[in-house]
Amino acid sequence: MMKIAIGNDHAGTEYKFEIIKLLESKGYQVLNFGTNTNESMDYPDTIHLVANSIENKETELGIILCGSGNGAQITANKHQGVRAALCWNNELVSLARQHNNANILSIPARFVSLYQALEFVEIFLNTKFEGGRHQKRVAKIPIDCK
Repeated sequence: MMKIAIGNDHAGTEYKFEIIKLLESKGYQVLNFGTNTNESMDYPDTIHLVANSIENKETELGIILCGSGNGAQITANKHQGVRAALCWNNELVSLARQHNNANILSIPARFVSLYQALEFVEIFLNTKFEGGRHQKRVAKIPIDCK
């Protein structure tokens, strides 16, 4: 059973609960690192936990939500092995998986509908990395810290 990490700030709480229902209905195990309230909080506190789970290979994929999606995506991409993609339409979600082998989907909760967010999750889960010419590009992303 694939494990998927999810994290959010206060702007993404409502969508997170619906995404978890969708994921669990499809048999995924969900690790919820996000806040469960609408009280203002700092997105890095939950997003780093999602990114750590990817970095440490505890989960295969992640979904993160904040108001614009930008802060969450920037935070997640500080971690080695994380390729978080900020997506606001279906084509971007597909391309993030096909061309960039994105392993975290960042959703801008204040700029897309719940229906769109759920559709993004479906596309993210069902789209495969194409490899080929894209593989060499993805391989150049990590920084050699040695």
